[in-house]
Amino acid sequence: MEPGLRFAQLLDGQGGSRALTMTEMCNWTPADGIAWFHLERDHPAAAAWVSDKAALDPLVVEALIDEDSRPRVEQIDDGLLIILRGVCTAPPDEAPLPDEEIDLVPLHIWVDEHRLITLRDSGHYLTALRDIRLALDKGKGPKQAGELLALVSEKLVRDIEPVLDAMDEEVDELDEMIFHGDAGAVRERLKLLRRRAVQLRRYLYPQRDALNRIEHEDAPWITERDRLRFREVIDKLMRYIDYLDAIRDRTGILHDDLSTVISERIAHSSNRLAALAALLLPPSVVAGLFGMNVGGIPGVNDGWAFLAIVGCVTIVSVATLWVLKRINWL
Repeated sequence: MEPGLRFAQLLDGQGGSRALTMTEMCNWTPADGIAWFHLERDHPAAAAWVSDKAALDPLVVEALIDEDSRPRVEQIDDGLLIILRGVCTAPPDEAPLPDEEIDLVPLHIWVDEHRLITLRDSGHYLTALRDIRLALDKGKGPKQAGELLALVSEKLVRDIEPVLDAMDEEVDELDEMIFHGDAGAVRERLKLLRRRAVQLRRYLYPQRDALNRIEHEDAPWITERDRLRFREVIDKLMRYIDYLDAIRDRTGILHDDLSTVISERIAHSSNRLAALAALLLPPSVVAGLFGMNVGGIPGVNDGWAFLAIVGCVTIVSVATLWVLKRINWL
C-alpha cells in the first residue's frame, strides 16, 4: 500500500475488515477495534513505525526488526513476541519458484488483545497471510486477536505439506533413476534433497516447541477454542516432522544404494579391463619371446613357423576367452 506497509486491516468483529492507510495506522488506538498490521521488516519506514509509533517495549522493537529468525515465543506483559517460519512462494503474478529455492522464511509477530503486528522481509512472499486477508475481505475471517493468531499459525503449517509431498515424489523419482540414470546427476540431486531435508528439520522442531508454548500461555485473549486449534496445528506439525524424518531416512538409503551401484559399476569395469589384459597376455608373451635379438630362436629358417605360432596364439586366446566367460568376467 505504502512504503514498508504491505497492508493494514481493522477487524470488525464479524469476520470482515476494512483497510487502513499509514496515517490511519499511526493514529490507531485500541478503542478503534482489533487491527492487523503487516509490514516489511527490512524497510526503513516500517522500522521507524515500529520504533516510534507502535508504542512497544524496546526489547520487543529490537526483536521485531532484528534478523534473528529462529522460531521462539516470549511473553511480555499481556502480549506475545513470536517468531515463526512459513513457506516462501512466488507472488500470484510471477512464475513459481524452483523446488530447490523453496525455503522456510521468518515471520516476526507481536500480538496482544488489541492488535497483531507481522513483519517479513520484502523479498519474501507468504501465501498463508494472503489467504487470511482474502477471507477477511469476504467477511469470513477471524473475529478476535487469538483467533487471528491461531489462523496464521495454521496456514503457515498448512503450506509445509506441499513441499514435503514434492520432496517425497523426488525421492521416488531418484529411486527409479539410481539403476537406470546418470549416477552423477542422481548424486547431485540427492545431495540437494538431503540438504533441504536437514534445513527444514532445523526449523520445524523449534516451531513445534514455539506453538506448544503458545497453547500453554495464560494470555486471557486466547480462548479455549483457540487453544484447540493450536493443538490441532501442533499435531499436524508433528506428522510433518515424522514425514520429513521418513524422507531423510529414505534419502540415506538411496545414498547407500547409489554408492553400491557405483561400486558395482567400477568393479564391472575393472573386470572387463582385467579380462582384456588376460586376452592380450599370450600374444604379448609370444611376441616378446620371439622378438628377442638373440641366437637359437626356433623356426627362423622354416616357412611354416609363423603360421604355427599364430595358430598356437589363437588357440590359447580362445581358451582364455572361454575360461573368462565361465567365471562371468565377460
